[in-house]
Amino acid sequence: MDLYAIIGNPLTHSFSPRFFTEKFQKEDIDAQYVKFEIPDISHFPEIISSHPNLRGINVTLPYKQQVIRYLDDIDPQAKDIGAVNVIKVLHEGNKARLIGFNSDIIGFQNSIKPLLDTTIHRKALILGTGGASKAIAKSMENLGIDYTFVSRTPKAGQFSYSDLSKDIMTDHKVVINTSPLGTFPNVDTAPEIPYHYLSPNHLLYDLVYNPDETKFLRLGKEQGATIKNGAEMLVLQAVASWDIWNNK
Repeated sequence: MDLYAIIGNPLTHSFSPRFFTEKFQKEDIDAQYVKFEIPDISHFPEIISSHPNLRGINVTLPYKQQVIRYLDDIDPQAKDIGAVNVIKVLHEGNKARLIGFNSDIIGFQNSIKPLLDTTIHRKALILGTGGASKAIAKSMENLGIDYTFVSRTPKAGQFSYSDLSKDIMTDHKVVINTSPLGTFPNVDTAPEIPYHYLSPNHLLYDLVYNPDETKFLRLGKEQGATIKNGAEMLVLQAVASWDIWNNK
């Protein structure tokens, strides 16, 4: 039986185990999906060596960057952003060959693309500069949309939240929250942007998916903006993982 897995810490609320277990049952696939909640990335080689039937791995926090040192190869886009969340395991004789990919890029692109109007959505604000923001920025590049990061501690070429004037908000019709603000149970928090400058031409996307409608999205909707949460992105990431493991 083929084995697929996720590594991370903690994995209590991980989406992938339920998704793949249901997929295997529904499609009568002879495979198993398990969780490896490891306290340190140094345990990773042992997982590989002790599971010769392992075919694919999802990687979540805090190991998306740390796992790269153990890979034999890495997809160019994953290398550009410096984070891997999918590993394809190829067995060559007695050795496992590990190739890293990033399905955050694929999942986000495929989720937001149907909502984009290229005549309106030419510039984006990416709220937050954590690990997820790098994949979102790469997606924006792929989609031909200029972007600027917004940070509480901005570096050169970035905006601070206090910089967000009417002109900036009007010029940037796509606003993407990559921060954890608004995640359950802290549902009363939201990025501090001037929501009153939003319009029906704006598109707000929140990577947070619990709750379904965060305060960030609700405040945008009140201004007539199009809104979307990260739930579909999760599903599309998982679908992309399966494609990587079995097709690429």
